[in-house]
Amino acid sequence: MTAAERAARTEQADALCLKAYDGAGGHETGMALVAVGGYGRSELAPHSDLDVVLIHDEGVDPGQVADRLWYPLWDSGVKVDHSVRALSEMVTAAEADVKVALGSLDVRHLAGDPGLSLRLRTTMLAQWRRGARERLPVVERLVRARHDLVGELAHVSVPDLKEAEGGLRDATVLRALVATWLVDVPHVELERVRLALLDVRDLVQEVAGRPSDRVTPEMWAELATRLETGDARAAQVHVRELGRRITHLSRLTWRRVDDYLARPAAVGARRPALTPIAPGVALAGDEVVLDRGARPAEDPVLLLRAAAEAAERDVVLAPPTAARLARECAPLPDPWPAEARRLLVRLLASGRGLVDTWDTLEETGALGAVLPEWERIRLLPHASAIHRFTVDRHVVETCVEASALIRTVARPDVLMVAALLHDIGKGSLTEHSVAGEPIARDIARRMGFDAVAVELVGTLVRWHLLLAETATTRDPDDPATVELVTSRVGSAEALSLLTALTEADAKAASPKAWSSWRAGLVLDLARRTRTALDTGSAPAPVVPEEVPVPEEVRRGEVSFAVEELADGARVTVLAPDRVGLLADLAGVLALQRLPVRAARAWAQDQHAVAVFEVAAQGLDPTVLRTRYDAVRSGAVDPTARLRPADPDVLAPTVAVRPEASAQSTVLEVRATDRPGVVHLVCAALARLGVAVRSAHVDTLGPQAVDVFYVQEADAGPLPDSRAAEAAHAVRAALSGE
Repeated sequence: MTAAERAARTEQADALCLKAYDGAGGHETGMALVAVGGYGRSELAPHSDLDVVLIHDEGVDPGQVADRLWYPLWDSGVKVDHSVRALSEMVTAAEADVKVALGSLDVRHLAGDPGLSLRLRTTMLAQWRRGARERLPVVERLVRARHDLVGELAHVSVPDLKEAEGGLRDATVLRALVATWLVDVPHVELERVRLALLDVRDLVQEVAGRPSDRVTPEMWAELATRLETGDARAAQVHVRELGRRITHLSRLTWRRVDDYLARPAAVGARRPALTPIAPGVALAGDEVVLDRGARPAEDPVLLLRAAAEAAERDVVLAPPTAARLARECAPLPDPWPAEARRLLVRLLASGRGLVDTWDTLEETGALGAVLPEWERIRLLPHASAIHRFTVDRHVVETCVEASALIRTVARPDVLMVAALLHDIGKGSLTEHSVAGEPIARDIARRMGFDAVAVELVGTLVRWHLLLAETATTRDPDDPATVELVTSRVGSAEALSLLTALTEADAKAASPKAWSSWRAGLVLDLARRTRTALDTGSAPAPVVPEEVPVPEEVRRGEVSFAVEELADGARVTVLAPDRVGLLADLAGVLALQRLPVRAARAWAQDQHAVAVFEVAAQGLDPTVLRTRYDAVRSGAVDPTARLRPADPDVLAPTVAVRPEASAQSTVLEVRATDRPGVVHLVCAALARLGVAVRSAHVDTLGPQAVDVFYVQEADAGPLPDSRAAEAAHAVRAALSGE
C-alpha cells in the first residue's frame, strides 16, 4: 500500500465515521468524535484498528448517540477501538498516565463539534508542555525499558517495526518531545523516514495477512519484490537504515533532553560556552564540537581526535561537526601517523560511549574516511541464529566487551584493532576468518602498525573462532587438542590476546555464547595451551581420575549422583562396564528432555564411569535411576519415543576427523538440534560394538555439532574400514533409516 493508498483508506474511514455519527443523531454542540493515539492521517494500515473516542462536555449526555454509533462502523468492516469520555475525564486520564498523554497529543477531528476537538487538542498540548520537566524522565524510563526488551530495529535478527528502538513508536515519542518546545529534531527528515517505515509496515502486514509488526527471516525475499530493492539483502539494508536513522535522531534528542533537565532553570538568554578539551576540539554543553581555531584541512587526525573525546566522555559527537570533518578533513596518509593510531585505539577502548559515537560517524559518512572497508559488513545480517545483532553492530559490541579486558593483555592496541576487524571478512563466499585475514593485515599495515603487530592482528582474525570451537567440540584431555591450538597460535602473547578476543566476541554475540559452562571450557583449554607453550612440550595424556565405587555397584547395580553447577548440573553414573551403557544413559536424559552438553566415559577395573554435563538443574537421582531401570530392562525404548527425523530438514552429516586424535577415532556429527541426538549416535555405535569414550555437544542455532571420541571395545582407534562403517551407521540412525 502506497502513502496515497493509505491516505485514501484513511479518508474512507473518516467518511464512514462522519456518516455513522450523523446517522446516530450526533448534531449537538459539545460532542465530537476524534481519533487518538495514531501517527497522523496517513497511519491507517490494512490491519490497523481505528482508535476513536466520543468526547463530550460536562452536562451533555452522549448515551443515545453512543448506542447508535458503533454498530454501523462495525458493520462496515472498519476495526474500531472505541470509548466515550467527557473532556475533563480525558484531561484527568492524561495527567495520571503518561502513556495516555502521549496518545492524546495527536488528536484528529472526525465528526461533531470541531470547537470541542480543538479545545481538547490545545488543552492536551498545554498540559504536556506545562508538565514536561517532570514527565520526560518518566517517558525516558519507559522508552529505555522498551528498548532493552525489544532491541534495536537496525540490528536485531527479527526486527519489530513498531516497538523496537528506531521503530514507529520512537518516531511518535520524538514528535512528543518536539511538542514540549524544549528540543527540536529535523522535522522533514523524521517525517520522511517515518512515512517510509509505515510503507514497510503496510507491506509486512500484507505479506503476513494479519496485524504484525515483526519482520521474520522468511519475509525478506517477498519484501524485496514489493519494495523493488533487488534482493533480500538489499531489502534488509533499506529497512534497517530507516531504523538506524530514527535511532540516531532519538538518541541525539534524548541526550539533549537530559542536558536540558540537568540544568537549573535559567533566567534570560544563555550563551553557549566552549570549553577546549583537545587541539581543535571543544565541549559545548554535552556535545563535542570544533573550537574557533580548528583547521580541518590542515589536521588529518582531527576527526579521530573529536570522536575519541566524545566516546571517552560519553557525550554527543555533534553530527554537524562530524559531517564537516568528513567533508573538510585532510585525508589520512598511508601509513597513518602514530597519533592517529593512538586515537583510534582510544576510541575503540572507550567502552559503552563508543556505540553512539560510532553511529554518528556512520550516519554522517565520516566513518568511510577512516575505515572504507566497513561498507563490507554494514547492516549485514548474521547467518548464525546465536547472534543477536547484525555483523556491524556485533563488531562494535565486541569492541565494548574487549575494552574491559585490556588490562589482561600486553598489547591492548592489537586487541582492540583485532576486535574491530575480526568479522571484516563476512559477506563473501569464502569462510570469513580466511577471507578476513588478508584484509585485516592490509588495514593494520595502513594504520601504521609494525610487522610484529600486523602479524598478531592477522593471526587473531584468522583464528578468532579457534578456542571456542575447539573447546566445545574436542576432548581437552586428548593431547592432540592442545597440539592443534599451539600449532595455530604459536606464542603465549598471541594466546593471551586470542583468549581475550574469544571472550569479547562471545559476550557480544549473546549470553548463551559465553555461559559459565562455555567460559569454563574455553579458559581451561587456554590454560592447558599456555602450559604447553611455556614448557615447549605437549601435555602428557590425562589419566582418568579414580572414582570411589559404591557397594551397590560392586554388587552389579547402578549408582547415580547429581552435582549442581552454576548454570546446569553434572550427572555421574557408575555401573558394570559394557558397550551400550552410554547410549542407555543418554536415552534416559533425552526422555527427561535434559540437554546434554558433554559426556565422558572410562573404565575403572570391571566398572564404567560416565559423567554427563547437562543444561538443567534440580535433577532427582532417584527419578533418573528409575528411568534407567526401565530402559535397561527393555520396558522403555528411547529410540521409539523420541521424535523421528523431519524429512524436510537438511540431512545429517558425519565426518571422520583422523587429525583430531591419535588415541581415538573422532566422528564429527552435524544434525538438526532435537532431543536424543547423543542417544541415537551412541546406540548406533553400540550395535557395532564400538565404545564411546567421550562426547562433546555444541548447539549453534538450529544445528547440533557433536563430536564423539570412539574406540574399539578393547581400546584403540578404529581401522579405516570400521570408521567408515561407524560413520554410515550413525548417519542412518539420525536419518531414521
